[in-house]
Amino acid sequence: MSTSKDGKDPKGKSVGTVIAVTPPRVLLVEDSLSDVLTTSINLKLHNVLVSAVPVPRIALEALNADLVVNLVLTVDRVPDGGMSGYDLLMEIKKSPKFNHLPVVIMSDLLIPERVQKCLDGGAKNYIQKPINFAGVRHGILSYI
Repeated sequence: MSTSKDGKDPKGKSVGTVIAVTPPRVLLVEDSLSDVLTTSINLKLHNVLVSAVPVPRIALEALNADLVVNLVLTVDRVPDGGMSGYDLLMEIKKSPKFNHLPVVIMSDLLIPERVQKCLDGGAKNYIQKPINFAGVRHGILSYI
């Protein structure tokens, strides 16, 4: 059946509306290449597009350069001692341009005071690495 541009068949009857669905995009901030690959593959299994950067400072630069994402998934601590995931969270939450973005922080260690500080700062979740991908829908994707 052919349809016209207005969504009608040749007899003028409506044939429905076509809606284009854009997959969600996640900005992954992770310095470990193996963790980037594992996380990216698992998110792609859920039809999520992933942009990965190694440190929070570069993530902030990417956002300021108008990278469009639906969620930021970031490590908390980085080996070089630079900007942390918490620092990135604070920059995102104080920005009128980005404060709507959900941020999920991940770390090898779950230090209760650190977890609470990040949650109080506006993080949607704080998850332990390695990520349990069986729970990725609840722990990450539910915030998109």
